[in-house]
Amino acid sequence: MTTYRYPVEIMHLLVSPAHAYFGRAKDGAAEVPTEDRDRAEVVAGKGIVGDRFFGKAAHMDAAVTFMAVESLEAIAAELGAEPFDPLRTRRNVVLRGAQLAPLIGEEFAVESRGKEVRFRGGRHAHPCAWMDRMLAPGAHAAMRGRGGLRCQPLSSGILHRGPALLLSPVELLPGEAGTAVRPRPGRLP
Repeated sequence: MTTYRYPVEIMHLLVSPAHAYFGRAKDGAAEVPTEDRDRAEVVAGKGIVGDRFFGKAAHMDAAVTFMAVESLEAIAAELGAEPFDPLRTRRNVVLRGAQLAPLIGEEFAVESRGKEVRFRGGRHAHPCAWMDRMLAPGAHAAMRGRGGLRCQPLSSGILHRGPALLLSPVELLPGEAGTAVRPRPGRLP
């Protein structure tokens, strides 16, 4: 089996023990501690230690969320907005150089400082209406098809901010990292 190796940069590792976006957006986000860590510990079948989805049965197949920063850059450009703070999306792992949509249903790995952490790509990370308030008006719609990838961690290990490799069983187009994946007619992304 062929393994494609793509150099990426892990730009952010978000860990937060609680949900910040619930209720009505007009009431504002909850005040919860959120850390942008230099390293994050991933536990197979559970998620990122200290994160709100860690060990939650309802999220076992989607405990870690990846996002390409190129998506946020493209959305900001489309909306004529200043660059967005990637942490406001509340995605766990923000990468540069990774086309993520082809990894749905695939097992892949991120090699960080020579050690691999394996994941199974689950489903699109659909944006919520909060994005219009937290990023810019129109961001909710603009993020559809490029809100990230929800994943199940298959192995334990440490992800570190900085240069990494994405090991994929399918060929990716890193130059398409910011391009929205549009559903076929009659199907949701």
